[in-house]
Order: sequence, then structure tokens, then C-alpha cells
Amino acid sequence: MKVFGPIPSRRLGRSLGINNIPPKTCSYSCIYCQIGKTSQMKTERQNFYPPEDILYEVAEKIGAAMMLNEPIDYLTFVPDGEPTLDLNLGYIIKLLKLYNIRIAVITNGSLFWKKDVQEDLFNVDLVSIKIDSVIEDVWQKINRPYRNLSLSKVIEGIDSFCQHFKGALLTETMLVKGINDFDESLIETAALVDWLKPNKAYLLIPTRPPAESLVKPPANEAINKAFQIFNERIDNVELLTRYEGNDFTYTGKLEEELLSTLSVHPMREDAVKSFINKSKTGLSTLRRLLFENKLVEVKYNGNKYYQRNFDKNLIDISI
Repeated sequence: MKVFGPIPSRRLGRSLGINNIPPKTCSYSCIYCQIGKTSQMKTERQNFYPPEDILYEVAEKIGAAMMLNEPIDYLTFVPDGEPTLDLNLGYIIKLLKLYNIRIAVITNGSLFWKKDVQEDLFNVDLVSIKIDSVIEDVWQKINRPYRNLSLSKVIEGIDSFCQHFKGALLTETMLVKGINDFDESLIETAALVDWLKPNKAYLLIPTRPPAESLVKPPANEAINKAFQIFNERIDNVELLTRYEGNDFTYTGKLEEELLSTLSVHPMREDAVKSFINKSKTGLSTLRRLLFENKLVEVKYNGNKYYQRNFDKNLIDISI
């Protein structure tokens, strides 16, 4: 299953997620990624899933949500990797326009130097771009980009796109303790974000299990300092440090929906149990998926999370 939700999004309200990229295919391997380490690093765009399959699943999910009177605020490309690696992205976006629901793309912005990527995204309603640092060694340390990428090329591409994009623009900066939470990185990153003039600039901290165990959220004082630095330079800054809640929509296929959602969005234990309760079944499905190693249990910041097991020998990409 390549479409999941609707799920609660701290930025987009009720979001129907579209997973158009195979597990962990990305141009970055960010140390804080909630999906784990990138297994397929690349910057060349290619065909992945047939667009018709994605469109069919979107239609199915929209129909199920309508039957349950569940609102959908955005159709959101938020996959297992970098969505702009999909050569069919522009075509899929054009087809999705027929549903008259706003379309969002969550991207690391690393491929915006490609003109076809920019052209694809000019047709969506909202783009959220990751900008964690504009200092070369910090960018390398936190985002771990593919070897043929340079920070100057990435920034030039993001700047070019933002100067021509007519939709809503968001930026997001993930703060990691001891990595990018020092003054120089914050000031220079805020300067670039200010130049791009986003509708809103988000500062985030890790709230789900990260790819690297060394990743920790900054101390409260450092978070406050980061906010003040951004707020002095940028009109609309918001901290995203809270848990997004447990209001995940169940539409009738428990195992498929758990696996598809947990492949891109690890859920806290209470959220998973709440989701299962909506199916009016017990915890046997959860126990079986754990026993079969399709799910794994992870602890982070005092909470228990469940996420998809990304061992390539266990993943069934037909789900």
C-alpha cells in the first residue's frame, strides 16, 4: 500500500500521505531520519511505482474517508525517501488535481537544481523544504548528502525555485543537540530562510526514534535561543516540539494500514493502540506483526514507538 491515512500533521492538518518512493531511496541520509538510514543513495530520477497504482489507491482512500466523514486537508507526498527522485511525480500531480484537494510535497530540496524538478513542483499548492544548516561541514554532518551534491548547488536550486513558486512555501529546520544548535549555524541558516520569504519557518526537534542514537533534542535554553535568532530575522516562525496526537484514521484494512503508515511515520504505543481500537479488534495483529519481524519496537525519550522493519530481506513492497 503506497497511500496511508489520513493522519494528523502538525503542519498540514489532516493529511493523506502518498509514498511514491521505495523504502529508503534518498539523496540524503539524515542522522535524525525517523525512517532509519538510507540504503539507496542517488540523485538520478527514475521510474518507481506505476502512476496508475498510486492514483487507484488515492481514489480508494478518498472514498473510504468520505464514507467515514473524515476530512482530508492535503494530499501529501511524504514518502520513504526523497519524493522528487520520482520521474513520474509531475504526471501524478497533474492527475491528482482532478480531486480538487490541495497537494503538498515535503522535500529536502536537494534536487531543485534540476529544472524538471522545479517544473513538477510549480503545480502544487504547498512545498515544505528542509534547510538544517548552510554551513558546509554541518550540512555534511547532519544531512549526509550523496557524494555528487554540493551545498552551493543545493542552495542555488532552492533559491531559484522559491523565487518563482506561487504556492505556499514552508521551511523546516531540525535542531539536533551539539550539531546545528550553535549561534553561527543558526544565524546563517536564518539569513537564508529570511531571503527565501517562506509563509512560515518551522523549527523542529527530534520527537521520534532517529537513524542515529547520538541524535538528541537540544536543551530548552538552546531551543529558545534558536527561536529568538530566527524570530529576529523572519516574520513567521513557529516551534514544532509537541506530539502530533493519536487521531489516525482507520479505513478498514488493519494490517495494510499499520504497515503503510509505520513505514513512513513511526507511531507511539498509545497511538497504535488507539488505532487498533478503531478496528474493533484486539492486539493480536500487532503481536503477530512483531513476531513476524514486520514491525519493530523502539524506545526514544521515554516513550515506546512502533515502526516498520526496514530489513530489505523482510520488506514486502506489494503492501
